Amino acid sequence: MTNRRAHWRAWLLVVSASALAGCGSEPVQAPVSDIRPPPTPAAAPAAPAVAPAPSAPSVPAGHYMVKRGDTLYSIALENGADYRDVARWNQLDDPTKISVGQVLRVAPPESAPGVQVGAARDSGSLQARPLDGAAVAQQGQGDGSTKVAPKALRLPYSEENLAMLAKGEAAAPSSAKPAAVVAAPAVAAAAKPEPPKVAAVAREPDAIDFIWPAKGGVLAKFAEPSSKGVDIGGKAGDPVVAAANGQVLYTGTGIRGFGKLIVIRHENGFSSVYAHNREILVKEGQSVTRGQKIAELGDTDADRPKLHFEIRKSGKPVDPMRYLPGERPS
Repeated sequence: MTNRRAHWRAWLLVVSASALAGCGSEPVQAPVSDIRPPPTPAAAPAAPAVAPAPSAPSVPAGHYMVKRGDTLYSIALENGADYRDVARWNQLDDPTKISVGQVLRVAPPESAPGVQVGAARDSGSLQARPLDGAAVAQQGQGDGSTKVAPKALRLPYSEENLAMLAKGEAAAPSSAKPAAVVAAPAVAAAAKPEPPKVAAVAREPDAIDFIWPAKGGVLAKFAEPSSKGVDIGGKAGDPVVAAANGQVLYTGTGIRGFGKLIVIRHENGFSSVYAHNREILVKEGQSVTRGQKIAELGDTDADRPKLHFEIRKSGKPVDPMRYLPGERPS
């Protein structure tokens, strides 16, 4: 009996221990799904608004806006004007005092307002008058119409009537009724052939005759924008002559890169430029003749003795080779 109780006691202890062990273990949990909705993409930051580039201010015709490196002398040269006139048009007491962005008048002021060019136009009705200047007699009608006298007469077409009309001797028969003029049929005439058109010449009709201003060979030809004229070689002290009759517009060193410079104004809007001189032998305002010595060839603002020569039309450079004679000076 004692053994049986001990056996049951031991069995109960084992069962109790097993129960306690089962209670102490961690419970098994069901798997949790990790499926999540995709994150909403963040909105891209708005690009900053770019302010439109400011448009260049418009410059009225006949004016020029000063840029960096400009001088009053270079502005006048580029626009075919006398720097003294430009200074006067803009009320500049000191030609050296101009600023970047300043707008200068470079053409003569317009005519005074109120001056009418051409025939005046009348907004009213036009009044027809006979060619001989005689007054036109008019009689008012009750319906507002007018009667004009004298009336033209209808004449039968004939060689005699044409001859009388040409002489102004046509007489109206007494029985003729007033009627509108009927033009006589035109006499067929043989069509005259138009004169052949003359081929255009290479030079402008208003071009003037230039000569070579120096005797050396051509070192560089006209090629805008790098070269606005031709470079003529030579020795320091060689004579430089005026290429055409004219008046000295400018002398000095006021334009960078040209050294001692002479500008001569000619007729028909032409001017000529002579740069890099060693000595200048003329003065502003002086009249010169074609072939007159005006300077000595030099190398001021140049890498070697040479003459930089330009021809300009209304201030714009043109190829001097179009105006210089084919033969070179000897």
